[in-house]
Amino acid sequence: MSGTKNFLSLIITFVKESYVELRKVTWLSRKEVVASTIVVIILISIVAVYVGIVDFLLSRLVGFLLGGRV
Repeated sequence: MSGTKNFLSLIITFVKESYVELRKVTWLSRKEVVASTIVVIILISIVAVYVGIVDFLLSRLVGFLLGGRV
């Protein structure tokens, strides 16, 4: 029983301390979040197109070198 109470008190202490720390956080404004999200989506799209092109070209090259279909 004592172990359970000790465990529960540790959880309660953790939650209280987490709440105190979260109060110190400086949160981004909605405008900053939207701008950051747009930048991330654009960068992911660019990387996806680049990886797709490289994958296509490498698969063609390997197919050519192995004598398979091109």
